[in-house]
Amino acid sequence: MEHQSSVAWKTIKVNGDQYIEVEDEIATEFPLTIRLDGKEFATLVCTPSHLNDLIVGFLASEGIIRTMEDIKSLTLDEDRGFAHIDLHRPQSTAKEFHSKRIIGSCCGKSRQFYFHNDARTAKTIVGGSSIPAKRCFELMKLMQMSSVDFHVTGGVHNAALCDNDGLMEVRMDIGRHNALDKLFGHSIRNRLQSKKQLIVFSGRLSSEVVLKVAKIGCPILLSKSAPTDLALQLAEDLGITCVGFIRSDNMNVYTHSHRIIL
Repeated sequence: MEHQSSVAWKTIKVNGDQYIEVEDEIATEFPLTIRLDGKEFATLVCTPSHLNDLIVGFLASEGIIRTMEDIKSLTLDEDRGFAHIDLHRPQSTAKEFHSKRIIGSCCGKSRQFYFHNDARTAKTIVGGSSIPAKRCFELMKLMQMSSVDFHVTGGVHNAALCDNDGLMEVRMDIGRHNALDKLFGHSIRNRLQSKKQLIVFSGRLSSEVVLKVAKIGCPILLSKSAPTDLALQLAEDLGITCVGFIRSDNMNVYTHSHRIIL
């Protein structure tokens, strides 16, 4: 059975003293349990689209895999909400390190907040492409125009992998982290060179979002929303250009501004 990204729901809309019965499109919330080498590893609550991208991106983000060659088999049982993954080299420590915090010494600043797997997989980005400021506005507009599910439901986040020529891939999900993992999974499955690309994002720039972008390897992160202070500290450390509040012809460049051409 193929799950839909939204469902119709009978709704009463109230407008002043008017009550109108309509069918409203509601974003689907789907639990997907990942079993790794025969053991339950995690359950993701997600939008049921591009699930193979999500699975691969999540495992890479957690430091379980680096390339598709690490995966021996991947079977998706969408009807029951299970994904079964076997690795060529099973990791007995994967569960032990999952979501454990460590104190890191690298840079001596914000990296002390990393999870164990973040410290293993987050990349410091040197160099990378640049982009004209005008193109930032254009890419944000293109992503928003392409976000059909957001326009229908208002209940999903969107993330796009781009280059200076335009949108390459767009992924959406009820979870902003999931949307980024779907892009990560797509990049790994297609062996893309992410250092020449950038990410356009609809959600808030939190520390987790910046870490995921570092793992993907993109040097520029564009968002229509606000950042947090820890996100900017991490972006400064990791060499990522963070741009927020991209609306109309205004934006704020917070870190590594040399990549934004005025």
